[in-house]
Amino acid sequence: MGYREEFLVKPGAKPQLGDIDPAYKGKHKSHEKAALVIAESLAQIGQWQYLLHADASQSLLIVLQGLDAAGKDGVIRHIFTGMDPQGTRVFGFKQPSAEDLAHDFLWRIHQRAPGRGEVVIFNRSHYEDVLVVRVHELVPREVWSRRYELINDFEKMLAQNGTRILKFYLHISPEEQLERFKRRLEDPARQWKISESDYAERALWGEYMQAYEEAIERTSTRLAPWFVIPANHKWFRDLAISQIVAETMSEMDLKTPPPRVDLADIRKKYHAAMRGPDQA
Repeated sequence: MGYREEFLVKPGAKPQLGDIDPAYKGKHKSHEKAALVIAESLAQIGQWQYLLHADASQSLLIVLQGLDAAGKDGVIRHIFTGMDPQGTRVFGFKQPSAEDLAHDFLWRIHQRAPGRGEVVIFNRSHYEDVLVVRVHELVPREVWSRRYELINDFEKMLAQNGTRILKFYLHISPEEQLERFKRRLEDPARQWKISESDYAERALWGEYMQAYEEAIERTSTRLAPWFVIPANHKWFRDLAISQIVAETMSEMDLKTPPPRVDLADIRKKYHAAMRGPDQA
């Protein structure tokens, strides 16, 4: 069984996050032993992304969700930086602006959905509107509870327009989160990432787990599946996600597109140019 099957949340299934070991490492016991496999997957992703960009008939949307310090930035840095920037975009969704709030909750998301030929990575996403708003009671239950169906419809529309969708929940333990906060405090290069909400949000861990479990249950579909990735070990997180992305892209039937010009005519012009004006 590959990681895609192992970590997939099947439609209608509700993950019990408390029963999933965030320190799981599979058969690979160390980063050193997994490094070659990760490198192979990243090379495959780069090749598939080149064909996706060239073919320009499909697109790929990758959604990254997780609590603070779960590793969303790390996934982007380690897995997707090998892609061609011409065909890749990353968006981080922070608190909505006044303009965002004047529209429906999917308005700002739809504007950043991938166009044909693109890979787009969402660092947080439209799921904040059934997670943070639920936990902090920013809108009434009758409002956020209707959003699951709207999200499914939105993602179905994207899929029917040629977008493959992969959604990853990065699952870490409270202890690992606290250790990562400590490393941020001690590392001047990462202290900028510290926020006042980091520790305050920890008191709501149970509420967030409930919100994630229901969101994943209600929105993991055949066209837009969720994967729960054990993420205490950063290298294993990268291994699992890179293999899932590579395997998915391999099934997209990506091919080098045919030439858009008359090659015979172009060759004639090339040879004429090589001969120079005096020999033409």
